[in-house]
Amino acid sequence: MKEILNISLENEMDLVLAHRRSMQVGEQIGLTVATRTTFATAVSEVARTAIEYTDNGKLHLIISGNFPRYSLYARIDFKADQVFRASDEGFFYAKKLLPDFTFNSSGNAYEIEMGLSLPRSLKLDESRISMLKDFFKEVDPLNAYEKIKKQNSHLSRLTGEQEEEIRMRRELDEKKSEFISVASHELKTPLTVIKAYTQMLRALKDQYSEKVAQVLEKLDLQTTKLSLLTHQLMDVSKMENGSLQYDLVEVDLNDFIQETVMILSNVYPGNTITIQLGTKCRVMADPMRLEQVLTNLLGNAVKYSARNSPIQIETDLSKDQDHIVVKVIDNGLGMSEEGIAHIFDKFYRLKAVAASHPGLGMGLYISSKIISDHGGEIWVESVLNEGSTFFFTLPVQNHL
Repeated sequence: MKEILNISLENEMDLVLAHRRSMQVGEQIGLTVATRTTFATAVSEVARTAIEYTDNGKLHLIISGNFPRYSLYARIDFKADQVFRASDEGFFYAKKLLPDFTFNSSGNAYEIEMGLSLPRSLKLDESRISMLKDFFKEVDPLNAYEKIKKQNSHLSRLTGEQEEEIRMRRELDEKKSEFISVASHELKTPLTVIKAYTQMLRALKDQYSEKVAQVLEKLDLQTTKLSLLTHQLMDVSKMENGSLQYDLVEVDLNDFIQETVMILSNVYPGNTITIQLGTKCRVMADPMRLEQVLTNLLGNAVKYSARNSPIQIETDLSKDQDHIVVKVIDNGLGMSEEGIAHIFDKFYRLKAVAASHPGLGMGLYISSKIISDHGGEIWVESVLNEGSTFFFTLPVQNHL
């Protein structure tokens, strides 16, 4: 069974299409004028009833059978609140024209099928049927109405495909978020225990050799890294669920940056971090989350810069003086336009550094969310092989 074409039956214009296309199918097969007129008239009678009472009908023109015996069928299905019977006028007349007629109903759903056997003299085969199907795929519209109808159908199909793709992506994201949430919580407890035992062992350094001490130091460092990744995973999970909490207080931004950089200078002794601070002001911020942003931006600047290369932090008021702009400037690897466009996306890693620099691509995504939740913006300007400047803004609470 092969469907040659189908037509939705919504209004009187579709009745014209149903009749003319039924005639055209008969003509392409090679039926006589009388036979194809009989077939098209029977189709029109049933289609008229569907259109009169509903706008959800559909006509399917089908060739069924196997070589050398084939039949041409029209199937019309629709749903209607009114009760129909096979003896109703339109159906009764169609059955008179095409005795091969079946009427089926289930609740408010109806399916009417009518057809006729095709003579062997038409020399129909699978190849001709495929060509017939292709013909009606490419055939020009009969009128302006059918042209618009086809365009709307195409747009509707594309929209449906896009909606399905969006649904599948959303479902996949939900599953990812669920996995991240479960995995991060499951990892947290054993990591805390490992970290505690490692620190206890390090406190007993007088009881083991220097070689063991070096191993414990490396173990402690790697446990710290893994713990950081776990916390990032938990943050991502909270963001997805809308449960990331903030404890907002007034923060003297200049003092805050100086204190944070003083700590981080000891963490990254291989790079010189200089500060150039502008007008003093206070911002409403969660100190822990703001420190997370600065730590991430400085950590990335060090990570993607050569050892001993300078890193600079600058602040300045925006032109309207309503926001403070913070810049983190490095002379590192820089990034391409594609990298700039996606660098704040969840789990995004630059292809050029993915193999040589470990990470999950969460830090900047989390930072962008934190800044956004503080009422600010974050962006980057970068030149490949020359360096990057990360900017973020925060609303000014008051000037000092």
